[in-house]
Amino acid sequence: MSIGLERGKVLLQPHQSEWEIEGKRTCEKISRLLGDDITGVEHVGSTSIRWICAKPIIDIAVAVRAFEDIRKHDELLAQNGIVYRKEDIPGQLLYRSGDLDNNIVTHYIHVVLSESDAWKNYLNFRDYMNTHKEDALKYEGLKKDLWKRYPDDRTAYVDGKSEFVNEILNKAKIWRENT
Repeated sequence: MSIGLERGKVLLQPHQSEWEIEGKRTCEKISRLLGDDITGVEHVGSTSIRWICAKPIIDIAVAVRAFEDIRKHDELLAQNGIVYRKEDIPGQLLYRSGDLDNNIVTHYIHVVLSESDAWKNYLNFRDYMNTHKEDALKYEGLKKDLWKRYPDDRTAYVDGKSEFVNEILNKAKIWRENT
């Protein structure tokens, strides 16, 4: 299975069924480690969208009632290869795992509050894209274009997707309300 990417780099690979297996395995591991201190854990991000290419990094969203519910487990998580990085986006904590000594990231774990828009957005985006192939393929086309332009600048790659992602989030919210 090909998982992992040097920090800051962009590399897209065709969807691999192993990503779904690894996403499920990671969710189960986090659930075992954190138990009732989490309210949800889901494989999200492009590796969870069946028909598009993705960076070979597994994204996991974890919902908590309060950030203290996970921060008290930082040592346990680190012992299991999941290391706290920072509050990368206001209202979200970022953990990561991989071969961090060699700057290779295999997993990002995004911790958000249970009732937050961020939690809903992670799920809505994934579910919408897995049921709307045309929009998913447009997203893939954008990702490929940005990859060609910014293979060594992940920040520019991510920034280049933001307008499209926001459009999909708006569509996904309406879609979710009507399903």
